Amino acid sequence: MKKSYFTLFLFIILFSNFELKAQKKKKMSKFDTLVTISTQFGDMKILLYEKTPKHRENFLKLAKEGFYNNLLFHRVIKNFMIQGGDPDSKNAPAGAQLGAGISAPKYKVDAEFLSELFHKKGVIAAATDGNPQKASSSTQFYIVQGKKLNDNEIESSKKRSGAVYTDEQVKIYKEIGGTPSLDQNYTVYGEVVQGIEIIDKIAEVATDRNDRPEKDVQMQVSIKRMSKKKITKEFGFQYEENTTKIDDKKKKKEIIEKPKE
Repeated sequence: MKKSYFTLFLFIILFSNFELKAQKKKKMSKFDTLVTISTQFGDMKILLYEKTPKHRENFLKLAKEGFYNNLLFHRVIKNFMIQGGDPDSKNAPAGAQLGAGISAPKYKVDAEFLSELFHKKGVIAAATDGNPQKASSSTQFYIVQGKKLNDNEIESSKKRSGAVYTDEQVKIYKEIGGTPSLDQNYTVYGEVVQGIEIIDKIAEVATDRNDRPEKDVQMQVSIKRMSKKKITKEFGFQYEENTTKIDDKKKKKEIIEKPKE
């Protein structure tokens, strides 16, 4: 009798696990939305992470409404980041201090921190106003330029932020660069998949004492629905479901090729 109960219990667990996997697979869309931020220096193509749905949906909603069109990258700091999204920057007079976002929507977006999403060069992240919950601005974002770091600099940042890095993340900070001091304090929710050199061009502009470019750097933001397959082919971006399939194929191959004892 006990054996029958155990078999039934095991069957229920296995069936539930199968159902969860099936539902997850069903929910995965075959399409994604490509964001293009156009400036006088060129275009940046950006993909927003599915793992940060609140920030993703908020940005896409604003972009669809045309909210970001004609706004400025109002804060530019070389070897750090370029920031935009303040609605007060539209038609702002030369030299006006920006960033307070007085006319911005008053809501905030809940923080979405994930250890695998970190401030490597080229990521887009949300600005905050220093609130204790680290909730994000409704509209303002920044794109990381950063710099290449050595082991001591990475260790110092880890102590300040409390972040824990994989070997691959450390390698990226050393070889590609970023700003690890911001990790676990600001939500990273996407990355530039084409046009990363545009960040460097914007970061080189002359700025005033408030870090505002002396010559306006204006943006136009558009979105385009594309198949994930086409995105991977065109931009090399690997979706989690793709890497899972590759891992599963490798495991199956290893099992098949494993010599019998």
